[in-house]
Amino acid sequence: MSDQENITPEVETQEQATAEAHQAEAEVVEQGNDEQLAALQDEVAQLKEEVLRSQAEVQNVRRRAEADVEKAHKFSTEKFARELLNVVDNLERALAMTPDDEVVKPFLEGIEMTQKSFIDTLEKFKVEQINPEGHPFDPELHQAISMVEAPDAEPNTVLNVVQKGYTNHGRLLRPAMVVVSKAAPKVDEQA
Repeated sequence: MSDQENITPEVETQEQATAEAHQAEAEVVEQGNDEQLAALQDEVAQLKEEVLRSQAEVQNVRRRAEADVEKAHKFSTEKFARELLNVVDNLERALAMTPDDEVVKPFLEGIEMTQKSFIDTLEKFKVEQINPEGHPFDPELHQAISMVEAPDAEPNTVLNVVQKGYTNHGRLLRPAMVVVSKAAPKVDEQA
Protein backbone atom coordinates (compact mmCIF):
# COMPACT_ATOMS: atom_id res chain seq x y z
CA MET A 1 0.00 0.00 0.00
CA SER A 2 2.84 2.23 0.39
CA ASP A 3 3.18 2.39 -3.39
CA GLN A 4 -0.45 3.49 -3.73
CA GLU A 5 -0.09 6.08 -1.05
CA ASN A 6 2.95 7.49 -2.82
CA ILE A 7 1.12 7.57 -6.19
CA THR A 8 -1.94 9.41 -4.95
CA PRO A 9 -0.14 12.54 -3.71
CA GLU A 10 1.83 12.65 -6.94
CA VAL A 11 -1.33 12.26 -9.05
CA GLU A 12 -3.06 14.94 -7.03
CA THR A 13 -0.08 17.24 -7.46
CA GLN A 14 -0.02 16.54 -11.21
CA GLU A 15 -3.75 17.04 -11.48
CA GLN A 16 -3.49 20.25 -9.50
CA ALA A 17 -0.60 21.44 -11.69
CA THR A 18 -2.53 20.51 -14.81
CA ALA A 19 -5.58 22.37 -13.54
CA GLU A 20 -3.48 25.41 -12.75
CA ALA A 21 -1.85 25.20 -16.18
CA HIS A 22 -5.28 24.99 -17.85
CA GLN A 23 -6.50 27.93 -15.82
CA ALA A 24 -3.41 29.96 -16.71
CA GLU A 25 -3.81 28.92 -20.33
CA ALA A 26 -7.49 29.92 -20.26
CA GLU A 27 -6.55 33.35 -18.89
CA VAL A 28 -3.93 33.83 -21.63
CA VAL A 29 -6.39 32.62 -24.25
CA GLU A 30 -9.07 34.92 -22.83
CA GLN A 31 -6.71 37.90 -23.04
CA GLY A 32 -5.72 36.85 -26.54
CA ASN A 33 -9.39 36.30 -27.40
CA ASP A 34 -10.25 39.84 -26.29
CA GLU A 35 -7.59 41.22 -28.63
CA GLN A 36 -8.65 38.87 -31.43
CA LEU A 37 -12.31 39.70 -30.80
CA ALA A 38 -11.60 43.43 -31.07
CA ALA A 39 -9.62 42.87 -34.29
CA LEU A 40 -12.41 40.69 -35.73
CA GLN A 41 -15.05 43.26 -34.80
CA ASP A 42 -13.05 45.96 -36.60
CA GLU A 43 -12.74 43.71 -39.63
CA VAL A 44 -16.50 42.96 -39.58
CA ALA A 45 -17.26 46.69 -39.38
CA GLN A 46 -14.98 47.37 -42.38
CA LEU A 47 -16.57 44.54 -44.36
CA LYS A 48 -20.08 45.83 -43.57
CA GLU A 49 -19.07 49.28 -44.80
CA GLU A 50 -17.64 47.80 -48.01
CA VAL A 51 -20.84 45.82 -48.58
CA LEU A 52 -22.98 48.95 -48.08
CA ARG A 53 -20.81 50.91 -50.51
CA SER A 54 -21.00 48.10 -53.04
CA GLN A 55 -24.78 47.94 -52.72
CA ALA A 56 -25.02 51.72 -53.14
CA GLU A 57 -22.81 51.57 -56.24
CA VAL A 58 -24.92 48.78 -57.75
CA GLN A 59 -28.08 50.80 -57.05
CA ASN A 60 -26.55 53.90 -58.70
CA VAL A 61 -25.52 51.89 -61.76
CA ARG A 62 -29.04 50.45 -61.98
CA ARG A 63 -30.60 53.95 -61.78
CA ARG A 64 -28.24 55.29 -64.45
CA ALA A 65 -29.04 52.34 -66.71
CA GLU A 66 -32.78 52.86 -66.23
CA ALA A 67 -32.41 56.57 -67.02
CA ASP A 68 -30.39 55.75 -70.15
CA VAL A 69 -33.02 53.27 -71.32
CA GLU A 70 -35.78 55.83 -70.68
CA LYS A 71 -33.88 58.46 -72.69
CA ALA A 72 -33.30 55.98 -75.49
CA HIS A 73 -37.04 55.26 -75.64
CA LYS A 74 -37.95 58.94 -75.50
CA PHE A 75 -35.57 60.12 -78.16
CA SER A 76 -35.36 57.07 -80.40
CA THR A 77 -37.68 58.70 -82.92
CA GLU A 78 -35.78 61.99 -83.03
CA LYS A 79 -33.97 61.47 -86.36
CA PHE A 80 -37.08 60.01 -87.95
CA ALA A 81 -39.23 62.92 -86.74
CA ARG A 82 -36.67 65.47 -87.97
CA GLU A 83 -36.90 63.95 -91.46
CA LEU A 84 -40.71 64.06 -91.38
CA LEU A 85 -40.73 67.78 -90.64
CA ASN A 86 -39.97 68.44 -94.32
CA VAL A 87 -43.22 66.66 -95.24
CA VAL A 88 -45.19 68.85 -92.81
CA ASP A 89 -43.50 71.96 -94.24
CA ASN A 90 -44.42 70.92 -97.78
CA LEU A 91 -48.06 70.38 -96.78
CA GLU A 92 -48.12 73.87 -95.21
CA ARG A 93 -46.61 75.38 -98.37
CA ALA A 94 -49.19 73.58 -100.50
CA LEU A 95 -51.98 75.03 -98.36
CA ALA A 96 -50.50 78.52 -98.54
CA MET A 97 -50.08 78.42 -102.32
CA THR A 98 -53.46 76.90 -103.21
CA PRO A 99 -55.79 79.44 -104.85
CA ASP A 100 -59.23 79.91 -103.34
CA ASP A 101 -61.16 78.27 -106.16
CA GLU A 102 -64.18 75.94 -106.11
CA VAL A 103 -62.41 73.49 -108.42
CA VAL A 104 -59.44 73.18 -106.06
CA LYS A 105 -61.50 73.18 -102.84
CA PRO A 106 -61.75 69.34 -102.52
CA PHE A 107 -57.98 69.03 -102.97
CA LEU A 108 -57.42 71.76 -100.41
CA GLU A 109 -59.64 69.93 -97.89
CA GLY A 110 -57.70 66.71 -98.54
CA ILE A 111 -54.38 68.46 -97.94
CA GLU A 112 -55.72 70.06 -94.73
CA MET A 113 -56.92 66.68 -93.44
CA THR A 114 -53.59 65.06 -94.30
CA GLN A 115 -51.68 67.85 -92.57
CA LYS A 116 -53.87 67.64 -89.45
CA SER A 117 -53.47 63.86 -89.33
CA PHE A 118 -49.73 64.20 -89.71
CA ILE A 119 -49.44 66.79 -86.92
CA ASP A 120 -51.71 64.73 -84.63
CA THR A 121 -49.49 61.69 -85.20
CA LEU A 122 -46.37 63.69 -84.40
CA GLU A 123 -47.98 65.03 -81.21
CA LYS A 124 -48.86 61.48 -80.17
CA PHE A 125 -45.10 60.84 -80.08
CA LYS A 126 -44.45 64.11 -78.20
CA VAL A 127 -43.21 66.01 -81.24
CA GLU A 128 -44.81 69.43 -80.79
CA GLN A 129 -44.90 72.57 -82.91
CA ILE A 130 -43.35 75.86 -81.90
CA ASN A 131 -45.44 78.65 -83.40
CA PRO A 132 -44.36 81.76 -81.48
CA GLU A 133 -46.10 84.47 -83.50
CA GLY A 134 -46.90 87.39 -81.20
CA HIS A 135 -44.72 86.05 -78.37
CA PRO A 136 -41.37 87.40 -77.14
CA PHE A 137 -38.29 86.17 -79.02
CA ASP A 138 -36.55 83.23 -77.28
CA PRO A 139 -33.08 82.49 -78.68
CA GLU A 140 -33.24 78.94 -77.32
CA LEU A 141 -36.32 78.10 -79.41
CA HIS A 142 -36.28 80.65 -82.23
CA GLN A 143 -33.86 81.65 -84.98
CA ALA A 144 -34.26 85.23 -86.13
CA ILE A 145 -33.81 85.57 -89.88
CA SER A 146 -34.53 89.31 -89.93
CA MET A 147 -35.52 92.25 -87.76
CA VAL A 148 -38.16 94.73 -88.86
CA GLU A 149 -39.25 98.04 -87.36
CA ALA A 150 -42.78 97.66 -86.05
CA PRO A 151 -44.15 100.70 -84.22
CA ASP A 152 -47.25 98.81 -83.03
CA ALA A 153 -45.28 95.88 -81.52
CA GLU A 154 -42.96 95.61 -78.55
CA PRO A 155 -39.26 95.25 -79.44
CA ASN A 156 -38.07 91.61 -79.68
CA THR A 157 -41.54 90.30 -80.44
CA VAL A 158 -42.01 87.62 -83.09
CA LEU A 159 -43.93 89.26 -85.93
CA ASN A 160 -43.98 86.43 -88.43
CA VAL A 161 -43.08 82.74 -88.44
CA VAL A 162 -41.39 81.76 -91.69
CA GLN A 163 -40.92 78.12 -90.67
CA LYS A 164 -42.37 76.51 -87.53
CA GLY A 165 -40.04 74.91 -85.05
CA TYR A 166 -40.49 71.58 -83.28
CA THR A 167 -39.55 69.94 -79.98
CA ASN A 168 -39.39 66.25 -79.06
CA HIS A 169 -40.22 65.61 -75.38
CA GLY A 170 -39.21 69.21 -74.71
CA ARG A 171 -35.85 68.90 -76.53
CA LEU A 172 -35.43 71.18 -79.54
CA LEU A 173 -35.58 69.37 -82.88
CA ARG A 174 -35.58 72.48 -85.05
CA PRO A 175 -35.80 76.17 -84.08
CA ALA A 176 -38.62 78.29 -85.45
CA MET A 177 -37.41 80.66 -88.21
CA VAL A 178 -38.89 84.03 -87.30
CA VAL A 179 -39.03 87.72 -88.15
CA VAL A 180 -38.55 89.84 -85.03
CA SER A 181 -39.57 93.41 -84.30
CA LYS A 182 -36.97 95.97 -83.38
CA ALA A 183 -37.27 99.32 -81.73
CA ALA A 184 -37.72 102.30 -84.02
CA PRO A 185 -34.65 104.49 -84.22
CA LYS A 186 -34.78 107.47 -81.91
CA VAL A 187 -35.33 110.72 -83.74
CA ASP A 188 -33.08 113.52 -82.60
CA GLU A 189 -35.44 116.28 -81.38
CA GLN A 190 -32.86 119.07 -81.78
CA ALA A 191 -33.01 119.06 -85.56
